[in-house]
Amino acid sequence: MNIKEAGARAGLPAKTIRYYEEIGLVTPPRDANGYRAFREADVHKLAFLGRARALGFTIEDCRTLLSLWEDDSRASADVKSLARGHLTEIDARIAALQDMRATLSDLVDRCAGDHRPDCPILQSIAGA
Repeated sequence: MNIKEAGARAGLPAKTIRYYEEIGLVTPPRDANGYRAFREADVHKLAFLGRARALGFTIEDCRTLLSLWEDDSRASADVKSLARGHLTEIDARIAALQDMRATLSDLVDRCAGDHRPDCPILQSIAGA
């Protein structure tokens, strides 16, 4: 199948598929005319990558996950370790966002929001 069909079935735009090919995550064979000829296995791989990226895994994590997925002798502990590390990163980002929200919420509460020029939001951003 061509890249448009593969993309539709995997839920990915052609641009993303070309990028994945460029960085070596997928390597579909080429027809005699030079066009990509995606196989069913390529579509499964693309869908796998799309779901992994949707979970926030980095490209390098996706490379590792793909390698583990294709390895029938893999240890699930390796997969769990990678996922646990990613979960720790997500928790850290959530904590940082919660801190950011608390700070901004406090600034919004302290700002009168009226016709006067005094604004604690701008003062805080300016470092004053």
